Amino acid sequence: MAVVRPAGAEQNPSPPLPFRERGEGSGWRAARTAYLARVAPWAEDRTARMSRGQKHPVYDFLFEYYSFRPAHLLRWTPGFGAFLEGATRGDVAWDEFVERDGGLLLPAEAFPAHRLSYLQWATEYLNAVMTREPSFACFGLHEWAMVYRDPNVRHPYVPLRLSRAETDAAVDAQPLRCSHYDAFRFFTKEAAPLNRWELSRATTTEHDQPGCLHANMDLYKFAYKIIPFCPSDVVADAFDVARAARELDMRASPYDLRAYGFEPVPIETRAGRENYVEAQRALSLRAQPVRERLRDVYARLLAAQSNLPPSPLPEGRG
Repeated sequence: MAVVRPAGAEQNPSPPLPFRERGEGSGWRAARTAYLARVAPWAEDRTARMSRGQKHPVYDFLFEYYSFRPAHLLRWTPGFGAFLEGATRGDVAWDEFVERDGGLLLPAEAFPAHRLSYLQWATEYLNAVMTREPSFACFGLHEWAMVYRDPNVRHPYVPLRLSRAETDAAVDAQPLRCSHYDAFRFFTKEAAPLNRWELSRATTTEHDQPGCLHANMDLYKFAYKIIPFCPSDVVADAFDVARAARELDMRASPYDLRAYGFEPVPIETRAGRENYVEAQRALSLRAQPVRERLRDVYARLLAAQSNLPPSPLPEGRG
């Protein structure tokens, strides 16, 4: 793991701690190799599909809705404050790194000043979501609400599992409790008024909660939005959570994805809803340490801009 210097280290006369190479299987080169082994198959598969003009209703989302291209995903970084002993310009793909004492360093001060307001907002957002009680009452109906009483669907090349009347009836039979704006904004005009909350971009921090599939999926967005200042192993962890969340999301959707190898979670049935909640809980538990580490990266990076100590992690939910 990269050693991160404390806030205010630019004024500390001692040199940054090195990310030493201690032989095969250790050091930053090994960390880079391990990261690429995790993400390269997914990036390469996406590139291969694009070259063939093929669509994938589950995995394309990770590269289209989330605007981080495969080539960018394949760029490794230790994050800010880590000194890469013996590294040269050819070893990293990010211009923000500077040469320092026989290696490379990414200083926190290289973070763009015009993005500090985003950094402040995101830190507060991650704090708020992390300490909020999770809710598991939505049953994954957001994808159903996106096709409710509308002949148009988001994936026209994939059939629905039920008839249009049965699909609409599934929405009518359950209350809509979507708490995530970026899912709610795709509801059909007939479905939007049925939701418990009228969500907006401005109220995102007030409503997002750690049980939400999409809020957990979005951890990937928070990781890559501050690349290269966020360590790549955090990016990989967030990508894994996003991929698992997307799989569950679409398995519980009204689309028939068995041709793509995904068995449905039939949330139109009681047993299906119970299975969905169980999987949703497991994903929430898996996402929480990623959220905590992301919050820590954001808080330390924000504190380093003004040489202030990062605020302590908020207390857990108990």
